[in-house]
Amino acid sequence: MGDLVQIELQPLGETFSLERGTPLQDVLFAHGVEFPCGGRARCKGCRVRVVRGSLPITPEQEQLLTREELAAGWRLACCSKADDNLTLELGQWEAAILADSSVLAFTPREGLGVAVDLGTTTLVAQLLDLRNAHVLAVRTALNAQARHGTDIMSRVGFALAESGRHLLATLIRRQIGQLIKELMAGARAGESHLDSVAIVGNTVMHHLFCGIDVTPLSHSPFEPERYGLEVFRASNLGWKLADDPAVRFLPCLGSFVGSDILAGVLATKLGESDELVGLVDLGTNGEIVIGNRNRLLCASTAAGPAFEGARISMGMRAATGAISAVAAEEGRFRCHVLGNVPARGLCGSGLVDAVAAGLDLGLIQPSGRVSGGNGTLLLCPPVALSQNDIRELQLAKGAIAAGIRILLGRWSAEPRDLTRLYLAGAFGNYINRSSARRIGLIDFPPEIVQPAGNTALLGAKLSLFNPDEEAYTYGPVRSRIEHLSLNTDPQFQDVFAEEMAFPAQPSW
Repeated sequence: MGDLVQIELQPLGETFSLERGTPLQDVLFAHGVEFPCGGRARCKGCRVRVVRGSLPITPEQEQLLTREELAAGWRLACCSKADDNLTLELGQWEAAILADSSVLAFTPREGLGVAVDLGTTTLVAQLLDLRNAHVLAVRTALNAQARHGTDIMSRVGFALAESGRHLLATLIRRQIGQLIKELMAGARAGESHLDSVAIVGNTVMHHLFCGIDVTPLSHSPFEPERYGLEVFRASNLGWKLADDPAVRFLPCLGSFVGSDILAGVLATKLGESDELVGLVDLGTNGEIVIGNRNRLLCASTAAGPAFEGARISMGMRAATGAISAVAAEEGRFRCHVLGNVPARGLCGSGLVDAVAAGLDLGLIQPSGRVSGGNGTLLLCPPVALSQNDIRELQLAKGAIAAGIRILLGRWSAEPRDLTRLYLAGAFGNYINRSSARRIGLIDFPPEIVQPAGNTALLGAKLSLFNPDEEAYTYGPVRSRIEHLSLNTDPQFQDVFAEEMAFPAQPSW
């Protein structure tokens, strides 16, 4: 055991010891400190304040932090090592991670099953009794890989570095294995037979968990090496579980359209509809499916991490202290802050609301430019919306709206021809639909737009009830799904440029 230093975290009230010289990035992620740029000192997302002790100021910190911030004790955790006893102030993250409590149509089986939704940012795992579909236990967590980059492409970049892919695979396999052990222990299911584990996730998560080279996903035409069903035994993954259950990572649909979207198609029954319906998963990589029982078209758009609060000057996840909703009231912004505490940041739903309110108040022009002033809109002190924040949202919303337009065009359809649009995932469930329509993100009548919950987790659970190995490939559904690569579509750049602008007036 080497020389130890003591770290105290406020306001958590947690104290622990670690070896002198340990990078703070290695230990603080588990306590809620985010590393949006993967610890590359390109943002300020990992700020902590030194209350007692000392953290040297590095050149990177001098470049990113103001003199006032440095004087107040703020430092970047990604550039700091624990060389001294420290008391650090950091915000308590209480991120809401979307699980699933849907009623299932199922065929009873013996044993237990675990369904896992492996997201870029979060993990959700549920233990089910396959005889009655009862959820016996739930565990959620932040994806441990996120300390090496919060968005998909920064994660791919880290995986391309020496030993990066192995490290990311080890991290996520170990974390999911631990969640399953906790599920079994928490449900006192140790003597029951764990039959199988089903995992869904986007194509990058699929590759990183399964140990597949992500190099093809790092450059055009972004075609993966393989993206079919991957089957393991728990013991192959280093999991010490009784019965050594089969672990299946369900197949993906295309370059950046993963098994989470396939699961969503199954959960929402898109492939059984006589009418034209759609599914949109809003995240760093926005995935879109539009179709009916005869044919389904799917595509992904590089929306960027704005919806999750990253690359926003005061962005954060939907957690305590985040402005989650904004309205225009009596000529001013009225903000709702999660946890009824002073505002300290802006999450994705709050960002969409703030821009919609700014448009209604005439403070933001359809071009996205802030009217007058210094290009900054104060929302709830000290949280403000910058011109660059608005541009980031325009890039994200433009990509999603362009993708929807192009897929509808392939159907020779107009927005009015869509009879139902499901919004999947946490952001899709918490976003204000009127605000999304006001900024031109989801420009459909609110009555056809339906938050659908965690469709990825629901689809993974449905897969557990069919013991036929072939059923896990979902051949009949997949054979009707056509993947379109928007980056090679000759219309995409022009449509994207058009969709960057905000509507001058509400479309209703």
